[in-house]
Amino acid sequence: MSELRAEVVLPSAALGDDIGFFTKVLGMRMDMIYPADDPRVAVFSGHGITVRLDTGAAGGPGALRILADDPDGFAEGARALTSPGGTRVEIDDVSTPLHAPETIHSFVVRRLADQAPWVIGRAGMHYRDLIPDRLGGSIIASHIRIPDGGPVPDMVHYHTVGFQLIFCYRGWVDLVYEDQGEPFRLHAGCCVIQPPEIRHRVLYASDNIEVIEIGVPAEHITTIDHEMTLPNGPANPDRRFQGQRFVHHREEDAVWHPFRVPGFDARDTGIAEGTNGVAGVQVVRGARGDAVWTRHKADILFTFVMEGRMVLEGEGRAPFALEAGDAFVIPPGDAVRYGDPSDDLELLEVALPGVFATEVVAVKEGV
Repeated sequence: MSELRAEVVLPSAALGDDIGFFTKVLGMRMDMIYPADDPRVAVFSGHGITVRLDTGAAGGPGALRILADDPDGFAEGARALTSPGGTRVEIDDVSTPLHAPETIHSFVVRRLADQAPWVIGRAGMHYRDLIPDRLGGSIIASHIRIPDGGPVPDMVHYHTVGFQLIFCYRGWVDLVYEDQGEPFRLHAGCCVIQPPEIRHRVLYASDNIEVIEIGVPAEHITTIDHEMTLPNGPANPDRRFQGQRFVHHREEDAVWHPFRVPGFDARDTGIAEGTNGVAGVQVVRGARGDAVWTRHKADILFTFVMEGRMVLEGEGRAPFALEAGDAFVIPPGDAVRYGDPSDDLELLEVALPGVFATEVVAVKEGV
């Protein structure tokens, strides 16, 4: 098989001076130059790239972006340079910093019956946005489905996130995670968290699978890892990824306890402990006695109606009749009541932080 090689071609208006800039300032190696008596082309390699400077290349000045572990220690701390021949060079950090926007609170209700558009996303999956305003970019909540099951065209990848939840709502999916052993099947009613930058891959899905995916912040980078093969070993299930450990919550192992709102029960997924309090996830069911008004002090409180029906009442707001597939966000300090719950009501609640206060309040009816 013949050898293949790729080069980035950049024009140079001052090749002689560019040679010193690319070798001494940028730390690249010169691999080729010609002709010897009057050089018009020089080829440099380094930092994972090969650059051909050509005095006869068409077009305006080109640009390079160099990522460094210590950008302030590269090129004497300069972050933007221009070579003698006109090439613009940007120096940045090799690690993409996580930007967590401040939450812009809003009262959100998203109904499945409103027919919010499904869009085609990564690996051919269908996405439905459950928080259109994304609370100022602080969170994204997606209802994801794969109509036709089978092998998923996914690759080993990771996300630069602060928190990420995958809750299997319908069907099942086969997954594999870095340091977590062999692939496993995530069934409906079960969930996992994907700690920051844990490598993983979606392998196989049942027909009509649906999951709820929560990501913080809303916009985060997905990076393909071409080097890692999963599963890897030996397994290290207690490993912490930026302070968080992998959690696989199984519905059959759940322990039910009174929910923060009187009259309901909940099963805690163990995610608050696994994230060191960054986020908490509970599944809520049942209703006993009269519905009460409450206020919470979480920064973000998102709820998805998985089964049944209820009426979401907000102080000073018209009531919202909700059913399976609907979602809502309650801002901190807003008084609400979960009214008229059906016997089969089941909710998925995601809170940031994982531990927060809730108080029962008195609200004057009809105001």
